[in-house]
Amino acid sequence: MSGLDSLDVEAGYDPLKLSEKVRELVTKRVDGVEERRYYRFRRDRWYGGIATGDVVGCNLRCGMCWSWRSASHVMIKGFYCSPTQAYRQLLNIVVKAGFRMVRLSGGEPTISREHLLELLRLFDNTELEFVLETNGLLIGYDPEYAREISKHKCVVVRVSLKGCSREEFYKITLADPRYFDMQLKALENLVEAGLEPCIRVYPAVMLSFSSSREYENLRSRLAEIDPMLEKCIDEEYVILYPHVKQLLEKRKLKPNIAYRPDGIPESMI
Repeated sequence: MSGLDSLDVEAGYDPLKLSEKVRELVTKRVDGVEERRYYRFRRDRWYGGIATGDVVGCNLRCGMCWSWRSASHVMIKGFYCSPTQAYRQLLNIVVKAGFRMVRLSGGEPTISREHLLELLRLFDNTELEFVLETNGLLIGYDPEYAREISKHKCVVVRVSLKGCSREEFYKITLADPRYFDMQLKALENLVEAGLEPCIRVYPAVMLSFSSSREYENLRSRLAEIDPMLEKCIDEEYVILYPHVKQLLEKRKLKPNIAYRPDGIPESMI
């Protein structure tokens, strides 16, 4: 891919600066409304059944990303949707499938702040649960963003931590390792904004590259933010889809634990 397509990064990059570059390519304003690029809308099996909108563009370059070819690492694919258009697409899937939950996935939803907050407002008028899957960096950077999100009754925030430490964060993302702390700060900001741990905000952790010692250290850090957070960790592991294996090999990453698409574990690639 060209730099325009993928916004290739150098080791130690600043994900906040990358956020701004990505935003320029995946959002636009039409009649005062922020539209966002989407790759697709689909029904999915996760969470027991959920309507999913896959957004284009992310502010991290994770070496095991399942959507790197189509959504997270590319900027010019897909189509623009206003918040109302995205709402209707997701609602149509929910009605047909009988689901009770919706989410944005694929890329990083918080990059398009106005778009996301308006979408949450629209879903506040329903009885549906909106799962906000995020790496948390922009929420950790700006406590006001956490407060804005917390105002919406529909939202449950899943903060996906990239490893258990600064070192693992860098290994996975190639970003400045100090930004791992900003992921934890996102959890802190959301709890302080009033989201109840384990009910409306919880951590997910990529553990495929982690030692048991680092995991225990992370659990202690989460407990310092709120004792409940270490009790509701969503443990994530690499799924070895062919295109994920391709990216892992390119990045020279070898997970300690990974799973085949059929759910069978593999100790090493």
